[in-house]
Amino acid sequence: MPNVPPARHRTPHFPLDRRTFLVAGGLSYLGTNLAAPVLAAPSLSGSRPAKSAILIFLSGGASHIDTWDMKPQAPAEYRGTFQPIQTNAPGIELCEHLPLTAQQAHRLAIVRSVGDHGRGTGDHHAGYYYNLTGHAPDQTFHRLLNARTPYPEDWPSIASVVSSKRPPHPSLPSAITLPQKEGAPEYTRPGQFAARLGIEYDPLFVDGSRESPLNFATPALALQGDLSPERMLHRRTLLEQVDLAQRRAEARGELGNYSKHQSKAFSLLTSPTTKSAFDLSAEPEALRERYSTGIMGMSLLLARRLVEAGVPFITVFYKANKELDSLCKSGGGWDTHGNNFNCLKDRLLPEFDRPFSTLLEDLAERGLLDETLVIVTSEMGRKPKIGDPRSGGPGGAGRDHWPACQSVLLAGGGIRGGQAYGSSDRYAEFPADRPCSPAEIAHTIYHSLGIDDLTAYDRQNRPFSLVESSGPLLELF
Repeated sequence: MPNVPPARHRTPHFPLDRRTFLVAGGLSYLGTNLAAPVLAAPSLSGSRPAKSAILIFLSGGASHIDTWDMKPQAPAEYRGTFQPIQTNAPGIELCEHLPLTAQQAHRLAIVRSVGDHGRGTGDHHAGYYYNLTGHAPDQTFHRLLNARTPYPEDWPSIASVVSSKRPPHPSLPSAITLPQKEGAPEYTRPGQFAARLGIEYDPLFVDGSRESPLNFATPALALQGDLSPERMLHRRTLLEQVDLAQRRAEARGELGNYSKHQSKAFSLLTSPTTKSAFDLSAEPEALRERYSTGIMGMSLLLARRLVEAGVPFITVFYKANKELDSLCKSGGGWDTHGNNFNCLKDRLLPEFDRPFSTLLEDLAERGLLDETLVIVTSEMGRKPKIGDPRSGGPGGAGRDHWPACQSVLLAGGGIRGGQAYGSSDRYAEFPADRPCSPAEIAHTIYHSLGIDDLTAYDRQNRPFSLVESSGPLLELF
C-alpha cells in the first residue's frame, strides 16, 4: 500500500464550509460506507449481557510498572521510587498513590499480560489504533508512524462496532466520545471512527475543557454564531445543502448514503432527552465533589449519566493538561518521557484515582455496575528501565514508550472482580503467563456486551469478520 491512500479512498471535498458540517450533524470525513453490519440479538452464556460500556483511555501511554503491575523485587533502575500497597482483594497490590482504587480492587480484573507481540510500531498512532479497534496496525503505520492519518478503509473502533450491533437508541447516539476527539484537528488519531462501517456508526464527539469542566459542548448540537433558538428549525436548510453535496458526490461514486446520519442529527438537535442527558447541574453538588470537579471527574460523571440514559458505549479520553507538557515532556498527558514519578504522584494518579473509584462506587450503588462494563486502557505501557534519552537519560527520571507490555483494567459487566489475569516477567518488560493482545481485549468487551455475531458484509455482500482470529478471555467472567 502506498504512503498515501489511493484516490478512491481520499477525503472527498464538498462546497460546504466547516460550520455547516458541524451544525448539520458533525459529519465525519471518513464517509465511505464499505460495509453493512449484521444486527444480532445479544447473548452471553451463563449471565445477562451488559447493556453499556465505559472505556477510559489514559492518553499518552500509562506506566504499568508504576500503577497496576509493580515489581518491588526488581532492581531500583526498573522499579523506581513507588511502593505497592495491599488492596481489599487478597493477593492484589497496586501503587501507593492509588489508595481509593485499591479499595475497589474487589471489583477489578487486572489483565497484566497485554502486549503487541511485535505487531505495533511503538508510536502513538499505532497504539491508539490497536487498542481502540482490536486490530493490529497495518504496514502504513510502520511506514508513516505518527504521520499516518485515519483512512476510510480502516477497521472500525470497538465503540462503532457496538453501535452497529445494538438497536438504535431512540433519542441519543449509540456511541459517544468525550471530552474530545483525540488529536483533532491537525493530528487526529486513527482508530476512533466507524471507518469501513460507514459514518452513521461514528461516535458523537463531545467537547469539554479544563477551564469549564461542567460545560460540555456537542458541536453537532450547539447553536452556532448568531443562530437563535427560534431559527433552529432552519437547520433543515443546512441538511438540504448536505443532501445536495451528497447527490453530487454519489454521482461521482465517492460517498455512500448519509440519510440515516442526517436524520439522527436533526432528531438530536430537537430532543429534550439530549439536553437533559448532558446537564451535569442536575447532579447534587455533593456527588460532583465526590467525583472531583475537574474535567476527568465531570467526564466520568457524565459517562454515568449516559449509561443511565441507555447509551451503549461511552469513551472517555484523558484531557491533556498543558501545565504537564514541559514538566513531564509528555504533551500534557500520560506520555511521561521525563519526571515520570513526580508527574504521576502529584498530578496524574490523583486526578484518576478519585473519580475512577467514585464511578465504580456510584454505578454499584445505583445497581448499574453488573450491567455496565468499565475498561481502563491506554495506547501502550512504558519502558520498565528508567531513563529516556529525550529527557536526559536516567537523570531525567522518565520512561519511554513500551508497547511490548501493558495492563488493562476491567470491572462490572459480568467480570469477576478481585483477580489478576496473566503476568509479566520480573521486570514488567514482556508478558509471561497467559499472554494476550488488544484483539483479545476487544473480543472480551464484545462478549461482555453479548455481541457474539461479529460478521459484517461489504458492498458486494461478502461476509467478513470484525475481529481478528482471537477469542474473549472467558476466565475473567
